[in-house]
Amino acid sequence: MGRASGGGAPKGFGPDGDDSGCPFLHIDMDAFFASVEVRRRPELRGLPVVVGGTGGRGVVSSASYEAREYGVRSAMPTAMARARCPQAIFIPPDMEAYAQASRAVMAVFRDITPLVEPLSVDEAFLDVSGSRRLFGRPAEIAALIRRRIAQEQQLTCSIGVAPNKFLAKLGSTRAKPDGLLVIPADRALKFLHPLPVSVLWGVGERTEESLRRLGMRTVADVAHAGPGLLRAAVGQAMAAHLHELAWGRDQRQVSTEHQEKSIGAEVTFDTDLGDPEQLRKMLLALAQKVAARARASGQAGRTVSIKVRFADFRTISRSRTLPGPTDVAHEIMSTAWELFEAVRAQQRIRLVGVRLEGLLAAEGAVRQLALGEAEDGWREAEVASDAVIARFGRGAVRPASLLGTTRRSSGAARPLPQNPAPGMVVPLSDPPTPS
Repeated sequence: MGRASGGGAPKGFGPDGDDSGCPFLHIDMDAFFASVEVRRRPELRGLPVVVGGTGGRGVVSSASYEAREYGVRSAMPTAMARARCPQAIFIPPDMEAYAQASRAVMAVFRDITPLVEPLSVDEAFLDVSGSRRLFGRPAEIAALIRRRIAQEQQLTCSIGVAPNKFLAKLGSTRAKPDGLLVIPADRALKFLHPLPVSVLWGVGERTEESLRRLGMRTVADVAHAGPGLLRAAVGQAMAAHLHELAWGRDQRQVSTEHQEKSIGAEVTFDTDLGDPEQLRKMLLALAQKVAARARASGQAGRTVSIKVRFADFRTISRSRTLPGPTDVAHEIMSTAWELFEAVRAQQRIRLVGVRLEGLLAAEGAVRQLALGEAEDGWREAEVASDAVIARFGRGAVRPASLLGTTRRSSGAARPLPQNPAPGMVVPLSDPPTPS
C-alpha cells in the first residue's frame, strides 16, 4: 500500500529506518477534499478532480494528484486551473462532508494515543511514546494508522516519523502521496541539510530572498552561517529560531489543548459590488455564520473585525473591541456595518469578510447590557433558531432581509453523470452560504 518513502527523500529513510528516538508522527491526508469526493463517487477515480469555488473568481481548495500533474495547485484561481487542465471535473466544496470525514480520521488517531494535536481538518501531530507497548514501534504504529484509514475510510495519508515535530512535518511532505518516511535521530542532519532554506518554518519568499542574497541557499548554509551574518539577514529573533531549526532542534511538544484564536467568514463576489443594500445583506449573512460558529463551539469574542478588498485589489481591515464578549449576530453585524461604512467610500467591492476575535469560553462570560436593554432578546432568538436549523436544515430560519439572497447548502450529493464531460462543473448542492 503506497510508497515506502517519498521521492524527494534520501535513500535509507523508509519504514525500516531506526525509529528508536522518533516518538513524533505528522499525518497529512492526501488531497483530502478531492479524495472525499472520489470516495463517494468512484467513477471519478483516476480523473483530474478539482474542488473549489466554481465562479469566475473562485479559488482551488483541493486538487487530485491527476490534476496536479497539469500544474493545478491549492489557492490557485479557478480560471487558471481551467486553463491548465480544461478536462478536469470541477466540484463545489461540501464542507460538511469534509468535516465528517475529518472527525472519523481524527477518531482513528485517538484510538492510538490521546496525544493528538490537530492542525487543520486534514493533518495532525501525534506523540506515540506511550503507545509502543500496545502497538509496537513508531513506524509500525504509522503503518497501522495508514492501513486503518485505507480500510475504514477509503482514504490515503502520508506520515512522517521523526525525533521532533519540525522533522516529522518535513517527513510527511517528502512522503507524499500515500507514503511513510522515517527520519532517524542520528541521521536527521543528513536528511535536513541538503534541503532548500524554504523548508524552514518562518521562511517565506522575502526571508528566502534575504538569505539567498547572503549566499544561504540550503539548510546547511544557514546552520553554518555566523551569528552576525544570520542576524543581518533576518534579525535577531528570527536568526535564533532558524539556527535551531537548521540543526534539527525543535523543543515543542504535542499540545492537546487547542483553542481557536478567531472565527471568521468571507466571500469573494463574482462581480464587484457597489450597491450598499447588497453589501449590507452579505455582511449580515457573514455575521450570522460567524455567530453560529461561535455558539456551536461554546465561545464568544470581544473584538469584531472586517476585511474589505476593493476592485483594484487594495485590501484593508478594521476592528473594534466591544465592552464585553458576544456571540450574537445582531451585535456583530451592527459593529461590522459601522466599520464598513467608515471605509467603503463609494468604491466597488471585490471581497468582504467578518471575524470575531479575542475568543473565550462563552459559559460564565459577563455580558454588559446596554441601558434599557431587555435581558431576553437577540441572543435568545438566535439560540432558538440554532435549534430549528439543527433539526430542519440551514434554510429553515434566516433573517427576513436575507430571503431570496442566499440559498442553503444541503450537503447531499446529487447523482453524477456516468461519464462527466471534460471541464464540467458537478453540482453537489445549492450554492453555499459564504465560507
